[in-house]
Amino acid sequence: MRIIRYLDGRQTRLAAVTDDEKAYPLPHSDLISLIDEAREKGVSPVRIVESAITPQNELTAAWPSLQLLTPVDAPEVWAAGVTYQRSREARNYEATGGRMDAETFYDKVYDAVRPEIFLKSTAARTVGPNQQVTLRSDSVWQIPEPELGLVLAGDGTIVGYTAGNDMSCRDIEGENPLYLPQAKIWRKSCSIGPAIRLADTVEDPYDFRIVCQIYREGHVVVESEASTSQLNRKLDELVRFLAADNDLFDGTVLLTGTAIVPPADFTLAPGDRIEISISGIGTLVNHVISN
Repeated sequence: MRIIRYLDGRQTRLAAVTDDEKAYPLPHSDLISLIDEAREKGVSPVRIVESAITPQNELTAAWPSLQLLTPVDAPEVWAAGVTYQRSREARNYEATGGRMDAETFYDKVYDAVRPEIFLKSTAARTVGPNQQVTLRSDSVWQIPEPELGLVLAGDGTIVGYTAGNDMSCRDIEGENPLYLPQAKIWRKSCSIGPAIRLADTVEDPYDFRIVCQIYREGHVVVESEASTSQLNRKLDELVRFLAADNDLFDGTVLLTGTAIVPPADFTLAPGDRIEISISGIGTLVNHVISN
Protein backbone atom coordinates (compact mmCIF):
# COMPACT_ATOMS: atom_id res chain seq x y z
CA MET A 1 0.00 0.00 0.00
CA ARG A 2 1.34 3.41 -1.02
CA ILE A 3 0.38 6.97 -0.16
CA ILE A 4 0.50 9.89 -2.58
CA ARG A 5 -0.34 13.60 -2.40
CA TYR A 6 -1.72 15.47 -5.37
CA LEU A 7 -3.40 18.70 -6.39
CA ASP A 8 -7.11 18.53 -7.20
CA GLY A 9 -7.76 21.99 -8.56
CA ARG A 10 -6.32 24.15 -5.77
CA GLN A 11 -6.85 21.59 -3.06
CA THR A 12 -4.18 19.23 -1.80
CA ARG A 13 -5.45 15.67 -1.39
CA LEU A 14 -4.10 12.40 -0.07
CA ALA A 15 -4.74 9.08 -1.78
CA ALA A 16 -3.90 5.42 -1.36
CA VAL A 17 -2.44 3.40 -4.23
CA THR A 18 -2.92 -0.36 -4.16
CA ASP A 19 -0.54 -2.89 -5.67
CA ASP A 20 -2.83 -3.20 -8.70
CA GLU A 21 -2.16 0.53 -9.35
CA LYS A 22 -5.65 1.74 -8.41
CA ALA A 23 -5.88 4.99 -6.46
CA TYR A 24 -8.45 5.99 -3.84
CA PRO A 25 -8.81 9.42 -2.17
CA LEU A 26 -8.39 9.44 1.60
CA PRO A 27 -10.12 11.75 4.08
CA HIS A 28 -6.83 12.76 5.71
CA SER A 29 -5.08 16.04 5.05
CA ASP A 30 -1.60 14.52 5.08
CA LEU A 31 0.38 11.41 5.98
CA ILE A 32 1.01 12.47 9.57
CA SER A 33 -2.70 12.87 10.35
CA LEU A 34 -3.19 9.33 9.02
CA ILE A 35 -0.38 8.05 11.25
CA ASP A 36 -1.80 9.95 14.24
CA GLU A 37 -5.23 8.39 13.75
CA ALA A 38 -3.69 4.92 13.61
CA ARG A 39 -1.82 5.62 16.87
CA GLU A 40 -4.96 6.85 18.62
CA LYS A 41 -6.92 3.78 17.57
CA GLY A 42 -4.07 1.38 18.27
CA VAL A 43 -4.09 -0.09 14.77
CA SER A 44 -1.70 -0.10 11.82
CA PRO A 45 -1.84 2.73 9.24
CA VAL A 46 -2.70 0.09 6.63
CA ARG A 47 -5.83 -0.79 8.59
CA ILE A 48 -6.92 2.86 8.55
CA VAL A 49 -6.29 3.10 4.81
CA GLU A 50 -8.12 -0.13 4.00
CA SER A 51 -11.17 1.01 5.95
CA ALA A 52 -11.34 4.18 3.83
CA ILE A 53 -11.15 2.42 0.46
CA THR A 54 -14.37 1.62 -1.37
CA PRO A 55 -14.89 0.72 -5.03
CA GLN A 56 -17.14 3.75 -5.41
CA ASN A 57 -14.40 6.30 -4.75
CA GLU A 58 -11.72 4.91 -7.08
CA LEU A 59 -10.03 7.65 -9.09
CA THR A 60 -10.67 7.34 -12.81
CA ALA A 61 -7.33 8.87 -13.81
CA ALA A 62 -4.14 6.80 -13.62
CA TRP A 63 -2.33 7.99 -10.50
CA PRO A 64 1.01 8.84 -12.22
CA SER A 65 -0.91 11.30 -14.42
CA LEU A 66 -2.13 13.31 -11.42
CA GLN A 67 -0.42 16.56 -10.43
CA LEU A 68 1.71 14.85 -7.84
CA LEU A 69 3.34 16.65 -4.92
CA THR A 70 6.00 15.47 -2.51
CA PRO A 71 4.24 12.61 -0.72
CA VAL A 72 5.06 14.28 2.62
CA ASP A 73 6.06 17.83 3.51
CA ALA A 74 9.29 16.74 5.14
CA PRO A 75 10.32 19.49 7.58
CA GLU A 76 13.87 18.16 7.27
CA VAL A 77 15.59 15.76 4.91
CA TRP A 78 18.76 14.17 6.26
CA ALA A 79 21.13 11.91 4.37
CA ALA A 80 23.66 9.21 5.15
CA GLY A 81 26.90 9.01 3.21
CA VAL A 82 29.32 6.25 2.23
CA THR A 83 26.89 3.47 3.10
CA TYR A 84 27.61 1.43 -0.05
CA GLN A 85 30.92 0.22 -1.45
CA ARG A 86 30.24 2.03 -4.74
CA SER A 87 29.85 5.32 -2.89
CA ARG A 88 33.07 4.68 -0.99
CA GLU A 89 34.92 4.15 -4.28
CA ALA A 90 33.45 7.29 -5.85
CA ARG A 91 34.30 9.49 -2.87
CA ASN A 92 37.87 8.16 -2.86
CA TYR A 93 38.14 8.90 -6.58
CA GLU A 94 37.06 12.51 -5.99
CA ALA A 95 39.26 13.05 -2.94
CA THR A 96 42.46 11.70 -4.53
CA GLY A 97 42.11 13.16 -8.02
CA GLY A 98 41.38 9.78 -9.55
CA ARG A 99 43.70 7.53 -7.55
CA MET A 100 42.15 4.29 -6.32
CA ASP A 101 45.14 2.95 -4.37
CA ALA A 102 45.14 5.44 -1.47
CA GLU A 103 43.23 5.09 1.78
CA THR A 104 41.19 8.13 2.75
CA PHE A 105 38.83 9.22 5.53
CA TYR A 106 36.00 7.76 3.41
CA ASP A 107 37.45 4.30 4.02
CA LYS A 108 37.45 5.06 7.71
CA VAL A 109 33.84 6.24 7.84
CA TYR A 110 32.69 3.24 5.78
CA ASP A 111 33.96 0.91 8.52
CA ALA A 112 33.44 3.19 11.53
CA VAL A 113 30.88 2.62 14.26
CA ARG A 114 29.43 6.10 13.67
CA PRO A 115 27.90 6.65 10.20
CA GLU A 116 28.14 9.88 8.24
CA ILE A 117 24.83 11.75 8.54
CA PHE A 118 24.23 15.29 7.35
CA LEU A 119 21.34 17.70 6.83
CA LYS A 120 20.37 17.61 3.17
CA SER A 121 17.28 19.75 2.72
CA THR A 122 14.22 21.45 4.15
CA ALA A 123 10.63 21.49 2.92
CA ALA A 124 11.22 24.76 1.04
CA ARG A 125 14.21 23.32 -0.85
CA THR A 126 12.64 19.94 -1.69
CA VAL A 127 10.71 19.26 -4.88
CA GLY A 128 8.39 16.45 -5.88
CA PRO A 129 7.67 14.30 -8.94
CA ASN A 130 7.88 15.91 -12.38
CA GLN A 131 9.29 19.11 -10.90
CA GLN A 132 12.60 20.74 -11.71
CA VAL A 133 15.88 20.19 -9.90
CA THR A 134 18.57 22.79 -10.38
CA LEU A 135 22.29 22.77 -11.10
CA ARG A 136 24.58 24.70 -8.79
CA SER A 137 26.18 27.58 -10.69
CA ASP A 138 29.68 27.17 -9.20
CA SER A 139 30.11 23.46 -9.96
CA VAL A 140 31.08 21.69 -13.16
CA TRP A 141 30.65 18.08 -11.99
CA GLN A 142 27.15 17.32 -10.79
CA ILE A 143 25.17 14.10 -10.52
CA PRO A 144 21.97 12.71 -9.04
CA GLU A 145 22.26 10.21 -6.20
CA PRO A 146 19.32 7.75 -6.22
CA GLU A 147 18.50 6.68 -2.68
CA LEU A 148 15.94 4.88 -0.59
CA GLY A 149 14.35 7.35 1.83
CA LEU A 150 13.02 6.45 5.27
CA VAL A 151 9.94 8.42 6.33
CA LEU A 152 10.05 8.86 10.10
CA ALA A 153 7.66 9.72 12.88
CA GLY A 154 8.88 12.04 15.61
CA ASP A 155 9.79 9.09 17.83
CA GLY A 156 12.08 7.65 15.16
CA THR A 157 9.68 4.96 13.96
CA ILE A 158 10.02 4.16 10.26
CA VAL A 159 6.48 4.67 8.94
CA GLY A 160 7.26 4.39 5.25
CA TYR A 161 9.75 4.29 2.39
CA THR A 162 10.13 6.63 -0.58
CA ALA A 163 12.55 7.38 -3.40
CA GLY A 164 14.95 10.29 -3.12
CA ASN A 165 17.38 12.20 -5.32
CA ASP A 166 20.32 13.67 -3.41
CA MET A 167 21.77 16.04 -6.01
CA SER A 168 25.52 16.35 -5.46
CA CYS A 169 28.53 18.32 -6.66
CA ARG A 170 31.42 15.89 -6.95
CA ASP A 171 34.03 18.58 -7.60
CA ILE A 172 33.12 20.66 -4.54
CA GLU A 173 33.09 17.72 -2.13
CA GLY A 174 36.25 16.29 -3.69
CA GLU A 175 38.12 19.57 -3.25
CA ASN A 176 37.61 19.57 0.52
CA PRO A 177 35.26 17.48 2.70
CA LEU A 178 34.52 20.60 4.78
CA TYR A 179 32.70 21.91 1.73
CA LEU A 180 30.10 19.14 2.05
CA PRO A 181 27.16 21.48 2.86
CA GLN A 182 27.87 23.47 -0.30
CA ALA A 183 28.23 20.28 -2.32
CA LYS A 184 24.83 19.09 -1.10
CA ILE A 185 22.52 21.97 -0.20
CA TRP A 186 21.12 24.60 -2.55
CA ARG A 187 17.68 25.46 -3.83
CA LYS A 188 15.83 22.54 -5.44
CA SER A 189 18.75 20.17 -4.87
CA CYS A 190 16.60 17.41 -3.38
CA SER A 191 13.53 15.55 -4.60
CA ILE A 192 11.38 12.83 -3.05
CA GLY A 193 8.45 10.76 -4.29
CA PRO A 194 6.39 9.77 -6.10
CA ALA A 195 4.81 7.76 -3.28
CA ILE A 196 5.41 6.43 0.22
CA ARG A 197 5.25 2.67 0.69
CA LEU A 198 3.80 2.12 4.16
CA ALA A 199 6.29 0.26 6.32
CA ASP A 200 3.69 -2.31 7.39
CA THR A 201 3.48 -3.52 3.79
CA VAL A 202 7.23 -4.03 3.31
CA GLU A 203 8.42 -7.57 3.97
CA ASP A 204 12.13 -6.90 3.56
CA PRO A 205 13.52 -3.35 3.22
CA TYR A 206 16.85 -4.85 2.11
CA ASP A 207 15.20 -6.17 -1.03
CA PHE A 208 14.39 -2.91 -2.82
CA ARG A 209 15.69 -2.67 -6.39
CA ILE A 210 16.82 0.82 -7.38
CA VAL A 211 17.22 1.85 -11.03
CA CYS A 212 18.44 5.19 -12.35
CA GLN A 213 18.12 6.37 -15.95
CA ILE A 214 19.27 9.76 -17.20
CA TYR A 215 17.94 10.96 -20.55
CA ARG A 216 19.53 13.61 -22.75
CA GLU A 217 17.81 14.73 -25.94
CA GLY A 218 15.55 11.70 -25.72
CA HIS A 219 18.33 9.13 -25.35
CA VAL A 220 19.47 7.21 -22.28
CA VAL A 221 23.00 8.37 -21.44
CA VAL A 222 23.27 6.76 -18.00
CA GLU A 223 21.56 3.60 -16.77
CA SER A 224 22.43 1.68 -13.64
CA GLU A 225 20.80 -0.37 -10.92
CA ALA A 226 21.50 -1.54 -7.40
CA SER A 227 19.80 -3.16 -4.44
CA THR A 228 19.42 -2.16 -0.81
CA SER A 229 20.85 -5.61 -0.04
CA GLN A 230 24.22 -3.96 -0.76
CA LEU A 231 23.88 -1.56 2.17
CA ASN A 232 26.82 -1.67 4.57
CA ARG A 233 24.65 -0.51 7.48
CA LYS A 234 21.29 -1.38 8.99
CA LEU A 235 18.43 1.08 8.56
CA ASP A 236 17.60 1.19 12.27
CA GLU A 237 21.28 1.92 12.95
CA LEU A 238 21.11 5.03 10.74
CA VAL A 239 17.90 6.17 12.43
CA ARG A 240 19.40 5.61 15.88
CA PHE A 241 22.37 7.86 15.16
CA LEU A 242 20.14 10.53 13.61
CA ALA A 243 17.83 10.53 16.65
CA ALA A 244 20.60 10.54 19.27
CA ASP A 245 20.37 13.80 21.27
CA ASN A 246 18.39 15.29 18.40
CA ASP A 247 14.84 16.51 17.85
CA LEU A 248 13.02 14.56 15.15
CA PHE A 249 9.87 15.93 13.59
CA ASP A 250 6.97 13.93 12.18
CA GLY A 251 7.56 13.45 8.46
CA THR A 252 11.35 13.74 8.58
CA VAL A 253 13.00 11.85 5.71
CA LEU A 254 16.36 10.12 6.03
CA LEU A 255 18.04 9.24 2.71
CA THR A 256 20.15 6.13 3.16
CA GLY A 257 22.99 6.61 0.67
CA THR A 258 23.59 5.58 -2.90
CA ALA A 259 25.09 2.61 -4.70
CA ILE A 260 24.58 4.24 -8.11
CA VAL A 261 27.21 6.69 -9.33
CA PRO A 262 27.43 7.76 -13.01
CA PRO A 263 30.78 7.38 -14.84
CA ALA A 264 33.51 9.81 -13.80
CA ASP A 265 33.31 11.69 -17.11
CA PHE A 266 29.58 12.41 -16.75
CA THR A 267 27.96 15.57 -15.44
CA LEU A 268 24.34 16.66 -15.57
CA ALA A 269 23.29 19.32 -18.07
CA PRO A 270 20.22 21.55 -18.39
CA GLY A 271 17.45 19.67 -20.18
CA ASP A 272 18.39 16.24 -18.77
CA ARG A 273 15.62 14.07 -17.34
CA ILE A 274 16.36 11.93 -14.28
CA GLU A 275 14.25 8.86 -13.55
CA ILE A 276 14.75 7.01 -10.27
CA SER A 277 12.68 3.86 -9.84
CA ILE A 278 12.39 1.80 -6.67
CA SER A 279 10.50 -1.47 -6.75
CA GLY A 280 7.19 -1.28 -4.93
CA ILE A 281 7.34 2.52 -4.67
CA GLY A 282 7.36 4.00 -8.18
CA THR A 283 9.40 6.23 -10.47
CA LEU A 284 10.56 9.67 -9.40
CA VAL A 285 11.01 11.89 -12.48
CA ASN A 286 12.73 15.28 -12.40
CA HIS A 287 13.92 17.66 -15.10
CA VAL A 288 17.22 19.50 -14.79
CA ILE A 289 17.54 23.26 -15.20
CA SER A 290 20.24 25.86 -14.50
CA ASN A 291 20.08 27.71 -11.20
